[in-house]
Amino acid sequence: MKKLISLALCAMAFALTANAQEPEKKNTIEVPQWVKNFKVSGYGMLQYQWKDQEEAKSNSFNLRLLRVILDGKIGDWDWRAQIQGTNAKGPGEPTVQLVDLYTEWVKYKEARVRIGQFKRAFTFENPTHPITQGWYAYADVINRLSGFGDRAGEKSSGGRDIGIQLQGDVLPNSAGRALLHYQIGVYNGEGINRSDKDSRKDVIGGVWVMPIKGVRVGAFGWTGSHGKMLDANGERVSLPLNRYAISAEYDKDEYTFRAEYLHSQGWAAQSIGSDVIDYSKGDKADGWYVFGIVPVVKSKLHAKARYQCYRQSKDWASSKTMYEAGFNYFFSKNLELTAEYAFVNDRTLNKHNYNFVDVELDFRF
Repeated sequence: MKKLISLALCAMAFALTANAQEPEKKNTIEVPQWVKNFKVSGYGMLQYQWKDQEEAKSNSFNLRLLRVILDGKIGDWDWRAQIQGTNAKGPGEPTVQLVDLYTEWVKYKEARVRIGQFKRAFTFENPTHPITQGWYAYADVINRLSGFGDRAGEKSSGGRDIGIQLQGDVLPNSAGRALLHYQIGVYNGEGINRSDKDSRKDVIGGVWVMPIKGVRVGAFGWTGSHGKMLDANGERVSLPLNRYAISAEYDKDEYTFRAEYLHSQGWAAQSIGSDVIDYSKGDKADGWYVFGIVPVVKSKLHAKARYQCYRQSKDWASSKTMYEAGFNYFFSKNLELTAEYAFVNDRTLNKHNYNFVDVELDFRF
């Protein structure tokens, strides 16, 4: 009898427990997988700059930029949206714009397809984030020949364009590490947030070998046009662009060394954002840079030095050369202080030489 009563009590307890859990189960909301894969991140960069350039002296605190990054994954597709805010137009005239918006099919690492607005497949330095690039700005030659404040007159686009790109890592070694990377893209050729002006597309490609872990040696090519430029006869024409770059890098254990040479053929515009051709600058330009960043105190303090030169007419009379040195100090992985001094020799100015200082406090979230 006691056994029967015990069994009955157990059965009642089980039933009550099941009934108590049933409403809770009904009220549970199943979160879709794409929501679980959603991520928000970003960074901010606060800046102080000083220079004693004749007739253009400056001493100012600046808000360099703010980036908000949205990342996600839907099945075999990754996606990203990135919004940037700067005071690029000057104090009180901020610029807020969409800089990245793309999706990428990533099922096979040997062949990934990216569609939307993103970094052009040109040079090693272009794809690096400003906060991880290590310097107050990208090298001048990258800015002028890679779609930042471009020689061709394209508005500052952060090295980006709208198009489609195929890339992949192939030829794995015995440890599974790929020895070769390739990438090729087709773009409008007008920069970010702009449709094609002349219906011609830019084709940009690159390939690099990675014989040793941390080492990359590569080459890039770019052929295309910049549409609706005003020529000497007052007519609208497409400005041809033909460019190449040769690159080498070592990046391992907090040691980073990189060197790149870029060459451009095609007439220049009068200024960034201008649609008027400036024939006085010639139809060729080139430039190069080399830098090293090394740890003084691992994960805490890095010393750095960079030499760079940009020649807007591919001659020494039009050259701007900078000799830079500084340090990067990490309070934590998400908070960094950077500082650098540069001696500048700009032969396009009446007084060629001047000094420049940049200090930044950068943070991630």
